[in-house]
Formats: sequence, structure tokens, C-alpha cells
Amino acid sequence: MGDISKDIQSKFVSDKVKALINIKYTANWLSSKETEFFKPYGISPQQYNILRILRGAKDKIKVQIVKDRMIERAPNATRLMDKLCDKTLIERERCDHDRRVVYVKITNQGLTLLSTIDDNKNLSFLENLTEEEAVVLSDLLDKIR
Repeated sequence: MGDISKDIQSKFVSDKVKALINIKYTANWLSSKETEFFKPYGISPQQYNILRILRGAKDKIKVQIVKDRMIERAPNATRLMDKLCDKTLIERERCDHDRRVVYVKITNQGLTLLSTIDDNKNLSFLENLTEEEAVVLSDLLDKIR
């Protein structure tokens, strides 16, 4: 099992500061793992998030709704969606009544890609946690927010 003190060769003024640094360090580590995981699929973690939102919506939804639901608020969400359109993973449609409103919808190709990703359960690092520990961890993270 890892130890943040040894990993970054540092001492901490309190356990709360140690926990904060550990959260930041682990978040960065997870981000790197996530980027590495999605690379073979030709998408970024943020693009995956957009595809998941659209799959869950079941029908076209406004671009603004997608932006509001994103885990990581991306200022470049429109550009991310442009790339997904270029890859024919999503489709865009302008509203007939208000040209400022744009709808997006996942394509069959996008759904197929998500199914392929779902089938790849390469999250071995989560096996270090029991289900009970995962619940406690999630509750503690919720408590911090």
C-alpha cells in the first residue's frame, strides 16, 4: 500500500493537510491513468463524459445541458463536441425556432464505442478497495464538498 509521505518525500503539519495533499496527488494520478485508458479509443476523458451524458439522455438535448452535467467543467466543451462530430460519434442540430440553441445527440457509432469501453473493465486499481471501503471513501469525499 502506498504512503503519500514516502511517495512525495515530505512531512505534513497535520493529518488534515496530509489528507488534502493526498487527495490532490491521487486526483492527478487518476487523471493520468484515465487519459492513458482512453488513448486507444481516440477520445479524451472529457469526450467520454460527453458521450455518457448523451447516452443517458436517450434523445437530443441542448448543448448547454451537456455543459451543465459535465463532471469536469470544460471551457472548451464546444470544441470537444466539434471533435466528436468530426468522428461521427455525435450529431448536432440547430433549433428551428431559435438559431442560438444547438442540440446534440449520440450516434449509433458513439453508442458502439461506449459499449466497447464498458466491456473493458481495466480498473484494476479499484480492486484494492472493498465495497464497504468504497462507500466510506465516497461518503468522506462528499463530506469534504
